[in-house]
Amino acid sequence: MTPLVFLLASIAGGVGAGLRYLVDVSITSLTRGHFPWGIVVVNVTGSFALGAVTASIPESMFVVGAGLLGGYTTFSTAMLDALALWRDGERPASVGHLLGTFAATVLAALAGLWLGSLL
Repeated sequence: MTPLVFLLASIAGGVGAGLRYLVDVSITSLTRGHFPWGIVVVNVTGSFALGAVTASIPESMFVVGAGLLGGYTTFSTAMLDALALWRDGERPASVGHLLGTFAATVLAALAGLWLGSLL
């Protein structure tokens, strides 16, 4: 990896983190509930995008995949949200969040791979 590619991936990661914040805040303000819909939307759309990029432009994987989409998606926040739901006594929502996020992100990544392979 060249220093330029590393620099581009670093910048892309910062952009991805900013996008994650904007999407999360926007979705959360629309739903106004206790369930973390913003992070769910972030992780599902990021998984879809990563699948599409992987299949259609694999040479951009480090900058776009690890950088932009690595900064955009967040497994750790999803797990903290699940723990917060559990702690607050919303155990069915916590389990649903864990299983639903896993299933939705895998399906989104597969859909992205499929779509990307058509391009």
